[in-house]
Amino acid sequence: MVQAKNGPADNKPNDKFDDEDYPAYSMGSAAQILGTTPAFLRSLDEAKLLTPQRSEGGHRRYSRYQLRIAARARGLVDHGTALEAACRIIILEDQLAEAQAMNAELHRSLGDRHAPSGDDPKP
Repeated sequence: MVQAKNGPADNKPNDKFDDEDYPAYSMGSAAQILGTTPAFLRSLDEAKLLTPQRSEGGHRRYSRYQLRIAARARGLVDHGTALEAACRIIILEDQLAEAQAMNAELHRSLGDRHAPSGDDPKP
């Protein structure tokens, strides 16, 4: 399941403009932006790809990050991929990207530790 990475910014109202995870879009707005139907967005929620936040009235609210994920799903579905498969592909792609980032960071930290310093005697 792809959820918002961080909670919404509560510090200053203007911080919300740049917050990728702030649930700024209603279902109708999100569907219009994506060129899809509210039913498609509900299906992403039912498939556990997205978990939109809820307003006090219980209405789904989507962030820009979630809209990008929904657009990826729509692109796959539009090219003939079944919804469940599209959701699984997106989840696996995100897991792979996260693992690759962790691997790169590990390699950087190991490289820093094993880099020769100017004080090391030569063999």
